[in-house]
Amino acid sequence: MSGKSVYLAGTGLACALGNDLLSAVAALARGGVQPVPVAVSEGVQWPVHKLPPQEGDWKQRLERVVRGVAAQAYEGAAAARSGPLFVASSSLDIGGMEHTVQDLRLGGDLQDFAGLVAAALDWQGPVFTISTACTSALNAVLAACDLIRSDQAGEALVIGAELGNRFTVAGFGAMQLLSPDSARPFGAGRNGLVLGEAVAALRLGSRAARWRIAGGANVVDGRNPSGTEASAVLAMCHQALVQSGLRPQDIDLIKVQAAGSPANDAIEAMALKQVFDPLPPLVSLKSAIGHTLGASGAAELALLVACIESGVWPSAGYALDDELGIALSTQAPAGLRHILLNVVGFGGGHASLVLEDGR
Repeated sequence: MSGKSVYLAGTGLACALGNDLLSAVAALARGGVQPVPVAVSEGVQWPVHKLPPQEGDWKQRLERVVRGVAAQAYEGAAAARSGPLFVASSSLDIGGMEHTVQDLRLGGDLQDFAGLVAAALDWQGPVFTISTACTSALNAVLAACDLIRSDQAGEALVIGAELGNRFTVAGFGAMQLLSPDSARPFGAGRNGLVLGEAVAALRLGSRAARWRIAGGANVVDGRNPSGTEASAVLAMCHQALVQSGLRPQDIDLIKVQAAGSPANDAIEAMALKQVFDPLPPLVSLKSAIGHTLGASGAAELALLVACIESGVWPSAGYALDDELGIALSTQAPAGLRHILLNVVGFGGGHASLVLEDGR
């Protein structure tokens, strides 16, 4: 792509596996953690991959986790607070509203949540809210890259945050999208997704580092507002490849969207096989941390990079659906250089990011 190159300068993650990347990778190596039931009404509960317990009220927990993931992303570097901050989320501060008596902000400012995140970091630069459902964090990365490539910023921080709330769980449950037990992406007998909580930090900059953001794309196709559209999957993959200057055969690994939906997983598998022949190795992370919605692009990118760097690899632990004609990789591919990360969300959002390993 034209303009400056953009690199992944630092990452941070708090998810169900642990409050930092080291803990998360260690838990993954031990086989992961099980989701816990979250009650949304009397007699109705759904499994959720929740963050480890934290003391304090909702706002205090948010502040503590945000500061923790940002500290991971700035480890060994000065914590600059004057560049652009992108806060990506689907549920925003609905969890705080649930715990506030007579909260009057249901018709309030969309920037409220980003303001809380910025205040927790004592951020002095411009602050942006990105809320495009599950593609929020990847779209935040694409927006940050545009600023850096055009020399409008030397560095940017993306925070993807999805914190626990009953509203989101109840909504997905009412749409009959949730599994009553566990998520099995591309699995035989898969019966729905499992939601997850996560807060992730991605520090992006123009200074050369191991991981380079080679390109990306966002395609919106609203014909199926709650599902995956095959033509949009094709379009996002092709556009991301073109922007990266790559061919399909240059991709060594695909981080798939697959969340365990009977229909959407099949559509994604079919579409990927139309773009890539043969399919490169595939990896899924949602059975380990759940579908973290607006945070998923940042959370799964941070966890995947940590897995590659540490030599720990997620295993499915369940039988795959033979009819899909695909397989999930059991180890990091040898000679790994280019990774395609895919995220699909409500409203027809389909986003891809190409990550290049320059080691």
